[in-house]
Amino acid sequence: MIAQKSILEAVKRLEGKINKTPITFDPKLNVYLKWENKQKTGAFKVRGALNKILGLEPWEQERGLVAASAGNHGLGVAYAAKLVGAKATVFIPENSVINKEQAIRDYEASVVKVKGGYSAAEKEAQSFAIKKGATWVSPYNDPFVIAGHATIGYEIINQIQNFDATSCLVPVSGGGLISGIGSAFEHLKKNIKLIGVQAENSPYFHSLYHYGHYNSVLEEASIADGLTGAVERSSITIPLVRTMLDDFILVNENEIEQAVAYAWYHYHEVLEGSAAVPLAAILSKKINVEKTILVISGGNIQQEFHQSICSKWEGVWQAT
Repeated sequence: MIAQKSILEAVKRLEGKINKTPITFDPKLNVYLKWENKQKTGAFKVRGALNKILGLEPWEQERGLVAASAGNHGLGVAYAAKLVGAKATVFIPENSVINKEQAIRDYEASVVKVKGGYSAAEKEAQSFAIKKGATWVSPYNDPFVIAGHATIGYEIINQIQNFDATSCLVPVSGGGLISGIGSAFEHLKKNIKLIGVQAENSPYFHSLYHYGHYNSVLEEASIADGLTGAVERSSITIPLVRTMLDDFILVNENEIEQAVAYAWYHYHEVLEGSAAVPLAAILSKKINVEKTILVISGGNIQQEFHQSICSKWEGVWQAT
C-alpha cells in the first residue's frame, strides 16, 4: 500500500494543476461515475505523470524525460514536461491511436514509433533512457505515479456525501490506477469492494491476479488500447493488486463497444474503449453489486471511430 503521507503530498503537489473531475449518479444503473475523461489531457494519467515529474530534482528533469505509452501516459508526461520546461521523449507502439500521438507532439515532446505493441515500446524506451542517462517515467511501476492516481480516491470520497457506495470498478492495465485508488480507500477506512476490469483480448493482469502468471496469455488487438501490454514482472503493482482487489473480471470487445455507445446516448459523454470497461461490466451484468463507483478513465478516442461505434449500436441504446 502507498503511504498516506505520499498521497497527501500528491494532493498538495497537484492542487491547481489538474482538474477536480466531476462525479455523477445514475439511478437507473445505481452507479456513480467519476469522469476522468474531463481531466487535463483527457485522461487520468496526467495525475501520476505530473506528481512524478514535479517531485523530481531539477537535475533529474534537465536530463530529459523518457516514457513508453499507448497514448495517455505519454500525453501526461508531455504535458508535465512542458510545464517544468523539460524535454520529453515518448515511445509508442506502431498502431497507436493517431489523435493521441498528435496530442503528444502538440505538447512539444519527441515521439518514437516502435514496431510491435506496448511491451516492445516499453523495452526500447527503457534501453534508450539508460543509454542517454535520461529519467525514466513509468506509467505504473513507481510509487510517485501511483500516489498521483490515488488523488482520484480522495476526490471520490470527498464528492460523495453520506458515502454509500459498496464497490468500485476500475480499468486495469499496469495496475497503477487501481493500486492508488485502493490505497486511498484503505487509508480513509472505507469498507468498499475493489474490482478490476480488463479486456478479454489483453488479460495480462487478470491472469496475474487469478493464476500468478501470464505465461499463457495470447494478446489480440482491442478497442481498449490503453489497457494492452504485459506488466513488468518486478512491478510494485503486482503485490498491491493481488492483495487489494476483491475481484477481477473481463469484458469482450462487443461489450466495450456497447458501453462506449451507451455513454454517448445516455450521458452524452465521449469515452475511449479503455475507460468504458467498468461500464461494460455493469451493462453486461458480469458482476452483481449494489451501489458502485465506476472510474471512467479517459476520452481520447478518434472522432470517426467513436461515431462508427455509436452508429453501430444506435438501435440498441436509443430505444432504451
